[in-house]
Amino acid sequence: MEKVYFIGAGPGDPELITVKGRRLIEEADVIIYAGSLVNPLVFAGAKPEAQIYDSSSMTLPEVIRVIADGAAAGKRVVRLHTGDPSVYGAHREQMDWLERLGIPYEVAPGVSSFVAAAAALRREYTLPGVSQTVILTRMEGRTAVPEREQIESLAAHQATMVIFLSVGAIETLSRRLAEGGYPEDTPVAVVYRASWPDQKIIRGDLSDIARKVREAGITKTALVTVGRFLGNDFELSKLYDEQFGHGYRPARAKREEGRQSDGI
Repeated sequence: MEKVYFIGAGPGDPELITVKGRRLIEEADVIIYAGSLVNPLVFAGAKPEAQIYDSSSMTLPEVIRVIADGAAAGKRVVRLHTGDPSVYGAHREQMDWLERLGIPYEVAPGVSSFVAAAAALRREYTLPGVSQTVILTRMEGRTAVPEREQIESLAAHQATMVIFLSVGAIETLSRRLAEGGYPEDTPVAVVYRASWPDQKIIRGDLSDIARKVREAGITKTALVTVGRFLGNDFELSKLYDEQFGHGYRPARAKREEGRQSDGI
């Protein structure tokens, strides 16, 4: 039986899929992709005879049937998920089903939209002296979140936050972030369709981001990033500090001491 491949298709830009992912797509006989999110250009290099299914209108049993039939026929089946499937990808339930059916599979990771958003913003989520923690989360909607993971509880840490699937309720989200502990002047940036040609970035703070997002007409497919990492005040990294030594480079004082002992 042919192995099935779950592939992270990347955030949108077809060049942001991995080399392995692209190769597997080019070899695929059957491709199932999340049509509401995956850029069709990602599988533009597929074989002309490849069977392509848009899973946006399919149920889980229907997806599994296509996968199982293809694998049983000895076909290379590729299941494309947007970004990286480990983040809000709903692929665990598919993997569990394949295990019950005895169908071998492999996961090829991809570039998540939260990484593409940082690239678009030209910012680093983990700035020294600002935040060394990144919280990936969502606000509850039609899908609940555990009580211990409510926005207010997570906001109390004032770490870097990247909030998925919540921009449609940006007013409520902003209020709850402030109630949780972020000051009103905390920088916020909303990235719409990161890495796509129509990408948009809306910048503000907790006091005005809701109005700006509403005026821009953004209601979905956007990430909300929150935290002081969006500012310009931070400490320099110790990694390249000449006074800070590590296994690959001694501190400057140690290097000078070594030169003196060598008579340099």
